[in-house]
Amino acid sequence: MKLYIKNMVCYRCKLMVKSELEKVGLHPVFIEMGEITIKEDSIDKVKAELIKNLESMGLELMDDKRSQTIEKIKTLILEVVNQPEAFLKINLSNYLSEKLNQNSHYLSNLFTVANGITIEHYFITQKIERAKELLIYNEHSLSEIALQLNYSSVAHLSKQFKKVTGLTATNFKKIKISEV
Repeated sequence: MKLYIKNMVCYRCKLMVKSELEKVGLHPVFIEMGEITIKEDSIDKVKAELIKNLESMGLELMDDKRSQTIEKIKTLILEVVNQPEAFLKINLSNYLSEKLNQNSHYLSNLFTVANGITIEHYFITQKIERAKELLIYNEHSLSEIALQLNYSSVAHLSKQFKKVTGLTATNFKKIKISEV
């Protein structure tokens, strides 16, 4: 049986979900961001407890198909942002459409209605969040970050960074370093 969980965004989430599934007596076979396969055919006996445990961690068990599709879109975008070298020169709309076996216009409309922003805006926001993270680590130059996130130039990254955060990347870095 497949379960779909909202807000799974990292490896730590996968470990926490696995632990919670096992606590309620379920046997996970496969765990990916937002999607879990368990041996059991039903979770009816433990569903209420599982929902409560997941909610305490900021996660949510999803039952309806639309919510599941939206979470899959977010998960796929996070994969692209966090492993950009694996997704060089892809068309995001085509990629999502192919992976989810859905029409790109349907996916776009569904996502926009549910989130109030377009898939492209969400993608840019996630890339800027990743850029902020990399800037805080202070291990890469802005040029290296732009290259790592598949920006065509540092100027393009800088323009989007300022538009999303209201700060230049340099000012953001100075502020975050001074806070530490």
